[in-house]
Amino acid sequence: MLGLPAHIRACLFDLDGVLTRTAKVHAAAWKEMFDGYLRERANREGTAFVAFDAVRDYDEYVDGRPRADGVRTFLAARAIELPEGTADDPPDAETVHGLGNRKNILVLRRIREDGVEPYEGSVRFVRAVREAGLRRAVVSSSANCRDVLVAARIEDLFEERIDGVVAHERRLRGKPAPGTFLEAARRLGTEAGAAAVFEGALAGVEAGRAGRFGLVVGVDRVGQAEQVRAHGADVVVRDPAELLEAR
Repeated sequence: MLGLPAHIRACLFDLDGVLTRTAKVHAAAWKEMFDGYLRERANREGTAFVAFDAVRDYDEYVDGRPRADGVRTFLAARAIELPEGTADDPPDAETVHGLGNRKNILVLRRIREDGVEPYEGSVRFVRAVREAGLRRAVVSSSANCRDVLVAARIEDLFEERIDGVVAHERRLRGKPAPGTFLEAARRLGTEAGAAAVFEGALAGVEAGRAGRFGLVVGVDRVGQAEQVRAHGADVVVRDPAELLEAR
């Protein structure tokens, strides 16, 4: 009835871009932060300013990764090395964690000012999953996951939440490593082979494939279906509700 293989017993959902319309909010916050830093650096060193691309750079280096990993990966692509710093660094610190904290302030401001809207099709699918008796978890790299779920009024649809806070506490490697998805399956009492992963980020799709989950569903809302498949998705949909309509 859900358009899923019969052996699937649990569904693990990414947050941004799959359940909520926050991927663009994050991309805009990353661009604001990186452009500000890159412009400051270019002015200081007398070099050309090359802006952060909110589509290409976001998808390739940042989307789906833990915040600090996103900073490291993008800076490495620009051949920029910064001190790691610590998680307590102020947002004006020129460190990996400082830039990450600067981005977090910006995204929280945008969420507070603009609110959070869930995707209606995704909510409909999750409710159908619940009615069918399948287990459900949210798996997100964001440390703000719970706040977003509450703001979108969908927190009650999920039994478990594995987010950036849990990953830090459990010392789980972030996407594209499969550890957070595997932890979600473990908490739901389900083997990876009996769980379906729903991901919108290329790094998250890679994580689903690396964890050998029973099904990896790529949610492509930005027109990159070919890339999503290349990174390991078994099925690509524009919205999870398409699975209900195809049954």
